[in-house]
Amino acid sequence: MIRGLYNWTMRLGESRYALYALAAIAFVESSVFPIPPDVLLIPMIIALPRRAFLIAFVATVSSVLGGMFGYYIGAVLFDSIGQPLLDFYGKASQFDQFKDTYNEYGAWAVLVAGVTPFPFKVITILSGSTGLDFGVFVLSSVLARALRFFVIAALLWKFGVPIRTFIEKRLGLVFTVALALLVGGFVAVKFF
Repeated sequence: MIRGLYNWTMRLGESRYALYALAAIAFVESSVFPIPPDVLLIPMIIALPRRAFLIAFVATVSSVLGGMFGYYIGAVLFDSIGQPLLDFYGKASQFDQFKDTYNEYGAWAVLVAGVTPFPFKVITILSGSTGLDFGVFVLSSVLARALRFFVIAALLWKFGVPIRTFIEKRLGLVFTVALALLVGGFVAVKFF
């Protein structure tokens, strides 16, 4: 099953629709979807290393646009759902204190979440709900996502053949580590 999924993503990475699929995945991952765009970005770059930086650019732009949508979700839904719940439980004042602290360090939160396996959608929605300055949010998102995707692109462009060989020989291990990082990111959400 893992081998079939790997082969499918490699074929998709070489197809003429690959950039569109990557753009869609990167967009929805930044706002609602749990699977990171790396699952398509990496096979695409391994399959077509000459397009590595175009692929990273598409992933960056789409992810930032998706993050803006996540920000919008947090800003709009917080007033209609989040605030009434806080009021009902008597926690509105505590959220105001959290909001002030978050907004003081929000740029760093966006940067860290944008380059790590931490689910980026959590930070985009949280940033909207706390009213983090939109310009700070966008700038931090661009820096973080560009750093993440262009570093991956550069490494795969430079070392693609040995990495592809490593992945193909140890697909089960690579899949397990990737899954552990994904689950670890969601577990980290519970503690922050």
